[in-house]
Amino acid sequence: MNSGKAAERLAATWLQQQGLKLLESNYRSRFGEIDLIMQDGREIVFVEVRLRSSNTFGDAGASITPAKQQKLARTAEDYLMRHGMAPCRFDAVLLESLDARQLQWIRNAFET
Repeated sequence: MNSGKAAERLAATWLQQQGLKLLESNYRSRFGEIDLIMQDGREIVFVEVRLRSSNTFGDAGASITPAKQQKLARTAEDYLMRHGMAPCRFDAVLLESLDARQLQWIRNAFET
């Protein structure tokens, strides 16, 4: 398993321990891909997982650029159109290593 998939599994498990329910992983549309789609109460949560073992090009959060945010938003719209509209938010899970103790969960990481 590659490190990106391992990071996504770690994030999904950790978020489930926080009370979220996993709906889908690696949801794809013609606009892009969303790593995790979770449910938090009545909200649908679209989660971007980022693993950065080096800060040479910025930290993990810096890699979620405005262009990436737009792709995520369009992919989320596609998901909601297919599965029913619901309140939603975009979260990020940032990892510097595959160590859950260093996991950073950012709720409402960005707005569309």
